Amino acid sequence: MTRYLLAVDFQAGVDETPMSQWSPEEIAAHLDHYRVLNEELVASGELVEATILTGPDLAKIVTSDGLRAPVVTDGPFQEFKEWVAGYQIVDVESEERAIEIAARVSAVPGQGGRATQQPVQVRQVMDEGPSGVDEMRAFLDTAGGDR
Repeated sequence: MTRYLLAVDFQAGVDETPMSQWSPEEIAAHLDHYRVLNEELVASGELVEATILTGPDLAKIVTSDGLRAPVVTDGPFQEFKEWVAGYQIVDVESEERAIEIAARVSAVPGQGGRATQQPVQVRQVMDEGPSGVDEMRAFLDTAGGDR
C-alpha cells in the first residue's frame, strides 16, 4: 500500500460564486458529499487522516535562526486561492486509486448541485526523507527549479 496526500486549496473550480452566497441546502449537499466519501474510505480502510485547516487569515509565518526567539508574523500572504484548505491522506493500492478518490473530491457538489470541479493535488507521501547529499539532490531534481 502507498500513501497519498490529496490537497484541496481555495480555488473555486468552474463556478466562482463564493460559498457565502450558496443556499443552506447547497452547503449541506457539499458537506454531505465529503461526509459520505470519508465514511466510505474509513470503511474500506483507505483513509489515514482527513484535516480541515483554518483560513490563511489566521496563519502565522515563523522564522528562526536557531539562536534567538523565533520571529512570528502574519504574512505577507500569497494569493488566497493557493492556500491549502484541507487534506486527506489515503493508503491505497495504486496511484490510479488515489486519482479515483481525488476525482470524487473534485466532484463535490456546489451551487445548483453541479460538481465544483475544484482542483485536487495528488502527491505520494515519502516513506523516508533524504538522508544524505546524493538523496537530497535526487529529491530536489523531482521538485523542479532551483531550490
